[in-house]
Amino acid sequence: MAHHFLFTLPKKAVKNYELLEHTADIGIRVKASDLAGLFKSAGLAITDISAEKLKTQYPEKHKIVIDQKADNVEELFFNWLNELLSAGAAEGLIFEDIQINQINENFIDAIAIGSDIRNYKVNTEIKAATYHQLKVQKTDLLWQAEVIFDV
Repeated sequence: MAHHFLFTLPKKAVKNYELLEHTADIGIRVKASDLAGLFKSAGLAITDISAEKLKTQYPEKHKIVIDQKADNVEELFFNWLNELLSAGAAEGLIFEDIQINQINENFIDAIAIGSDIRNYKVNTEIKAATYHQLKVQKTDLLWQAEVIFDV
């Protein structure tokens, strides 16, 4: 006795999701009169973009030394921002101030001063700085940088 199985293909499946428009990046342009100011402003922009301070109080400040070397100023800028992001994530810190001890187009020695992430509401998690459209240049009077962050 043969068994016959009848398979019916389902009607077009109903999708239980919809696609949302989403931008996976945020770009900034930073200007400063010198390289130290440029790197400090870009580093602090990460905090402004990603978090807002709450009334919670974990008053202890943490200092992280960040030394970076690179072949050129764009690579240094890229490495600097990604080191700030990874150090902040690893230590659970939001950086509130940055002291640049030494800087040139190939080297930075700085101290990032952070506060416990519990003092903040994180609005936008920045994953990394990207090389996409990265520019660091000196004009007659100013240093200017443009960077796109992956969020």
